[in-house]
Amino acid sequence: MAEAPFSIGLVWLAHGEGLPLPARQSAGAAGMDLVAALPQGDTLVLAPGKRALVPCGFAMALPEGYEAQVRPRSGLAVKFGITVLNAPGTIDADYRGEVMVPLINLGEDDFAVRRGDRIAQMVVAPVSDVRFRLEETLDETERGANGFGSTGRSLG
Repeated sequence: MAEAPFSIGLVWLAHGEGLPLPARQSAGAAGMDLVAALPQGDTLVLAPGKRALVPCGFAMALPEGYEAQVRPRSGLAVKFGITVLNAPGTIDADYRGEVMVPLINLGEDDFAVRRGDRIAQMVVAPVSDVRFRLEETLDETERGANGFGSTGRSLG
C-alpha cells in the first residue's frame, strides 16, 4: 500500500512565476515533471554534444530524511537523445537554491527548449541512513566479484 502523500514547501522565483508546479502526469507515475523556466519568447538551442544548465524557477524545502532525484524523461531520451547529464542528479534536503537541470544533447540534431517545456522528472525518496564497518573478509556468493554483464544477456 502506498504511503500517504505529504507536502513539500516550494517558493517560486521571479522567473518561474506562472509555470505549473511539479506534478505527476498519471496516477501511477513515480516522477513529477519539471519544466524550463526560460524567459518568455526565448529559445535555448542545444546543439549535438552540447550541454546547458536549465532553470526550473523554484526552490524547495525537502524534509530531513528525503532527497529528490532529477532524472531524464524517457521520451526526450529515445526520440531526441536529450538526457540529464548527471542522471540521476541528487537534491539534498538541506539545499535551498534553485532547482536546475543539466541537459545534454546526445542526438544528431539541434534541440530547442522553450519556457514551460517538460525537460526532466523529479522523484522524491527516503534516504537510507547507513554506516560502513571495516571487515577483514566478505561473505562468499555464487557471483563473487564478477560484474559488468557477467550474469548474462537476457533474450526475452
